[in-house]
Amino acid sequence: MYFIGPGQKFPPVELADEDGFLAVTRELSIDRILEAYHLGIFPWYSEGQPVLWWSPDPRMVLFPEELKISKSMRPYLNKNKFQVTFNQDFEAVIDHCGKVFRKDQDGTWITPEIKRSYLQLHRMGIAISAEVWDENNLVGGLYGIYLREKKLFCGESMFANVSNASKFGFIKMVQKLQEEGVRLIDCQVYTDHLASLGAQEIPREEFLSYLK
Repeated sequence: MYFIGPGQKFPPVELADEDGFLAVTRELSIDRILEAYHLGIFPWYSEGQPVLWWSPDPRMVLFPEELKISKSMRPYLNKNKFQVTFNQDFEAVIDHCGKVFRKDQDGTWITPEIKRSYLQLHRMGIAISAEVWDENNLVGGLYGIYLREKKLFCGESMFANVSNASKFGFIKMVQKLQEEGVRLIDCQVYTDHLASLGAQEIPREEFLSYLK
């Protein structure tokens, strides 16, 4: 673990521990966040902690062309069960993501500091969202960092208030990003939910090659 002061660079990601924990900072500046994503590093910490930075190996990713749509989801898509918009209510999406109960997590990592920073990134066109609606009700969504010049999307969090809403939004987001030429979607760490959608683990070194 490395303590990094203002103006100091991140250490090589190969120095992260076996869990992917790399470094600690006291600040969460926009420049620091952008530096991190371009190096394959992301923040993940709880309120009251300093800012913790991670770069796990292996890395969970989705190649858009390998997206899996289950048989149970096809009727939802064929009947347009939900409506999906993009970047229409980023703030509501990140607020909902911060309130979702997640097993084995004590509280949320989406702190007020994270919200402020990612809202600023959204205003800069770097953080984007997908909103899932049932009539006029926001029932699901997701957001992440879009590194357009790298053709890479870094998914951060998703939520659903009704069954399959987040999965519906994720599928629509992946399809949209694929149309825009995105080569890889960073899912960070393994979950059964992401694996069911076609995501897989690859070596960190291979993941970093997409950022070069």
